[in-house]
Amino acid sequence: MDVKSAFLNGYIDEEIYVEQPQGFIAKGSEEKVLRLKKALYGLKQAPRAWYSRIDKYFMDRGFRRSLSEPTLYIKSQGNDTLIVSLYVDDLIYTGNNEKMIQVFKEDMMKTFEMSDLGLMHFFLGIEINQEKEGIFICQRKYTETLLKKFKMESCKTVTTPLVTGEKYQKEDGSQKVDGSMYRSLIGSLLYLTATRPDIMFATCLLSRFMQSPSQVHYAAAKRILRYLRGTKDFGIWYKSTNDAKLVGYTDSDWAGSVDDMKSTSGYTFSLGSGYFHGLPRNKLLWHNPQRKQNTLQLLQHQIKPFGLEGS
Repeated sequence: MDVKSAFLNGYIDEEIYVEQPQGFIAKGSEEKVLRLKKALYGLKQAPRAWYSRIDKYFMDRGFRRSLSEPTLYIKSQGNDTLIVSLYVDDLIYTGNNEKMIQVFKEDMMKTFEMSDLGLMHFFLGIEINQEKEGIFICQRKYTETLLKKFKMESCKTVTTPLVTGEKYQKEDGSQKVDGSMYRSLIGSLLYLTATRPDIMFATCLLSRFMQSPSQVHYAAAKRILRYLRGTKDFGIWYKSTNDAKLVGYTDSDWAGSVDDMKSTSGYTFSLGSGYFHGLPRNKLLWHNPQRKQNTLQLLQHQIKPFGLEGS
């Protein structure tokens, strides 16, 4: 669903005055100005005013805000649940009770001017294919745009995002490259990890060198693009299932960073069963694949407890 002219629905608390618009100037009051009661596009207060309005709407109707995601709202009635995700003026909703969903839609359309876009097929660069057997999400179009942006549409493909066993460091002796170009590439790859957890480790590893990237770092980042060209159709398959066990995994290396000898911890949590490019995995939640530990561990047996604590 889409809220038409969403920012115009927000209320303004502070005093803001505007000139009378041409064609609507009150006769005899030409020198007067108007005080705004509601937000307008272009006001710095408009986004916050809209969020406050829609947040109050959900709270007044029995929704609760997610602790980890302030734009995710959940309403529970017995065994029935309605979940609504808000992105500016776009809303995604799902639930296990059709009547509950219909009541929500009708109330939204009474309160705001709305457009019902129907079954979701595309959202924020993510393609969604919904079938009876499950849901498949991917970013094929985004991947093709990314390859074109960095002139890698016709590059040779590789079978892995990184060279196995390769070590990267801040000062590797190679020539420095354009930092803005490198940061743009890494940032684009990070967005792609929403449906491509197979490139998450490589991308996060190379993101450590965004301040002063070298040719070695840039070549490694372009290798990820070469890998993506051969795997554009990869994505995440959420198979319909009643099995919703929460499972977590964690692991760490030992002094893997060449620059400071710190260890890197990784963890993932999954809920429900799914498939990623044909390999059976649990893949409903995927969080924080790697991060450096804050302290230097001298003994190898100390590493995994620290990684588990961070998870």
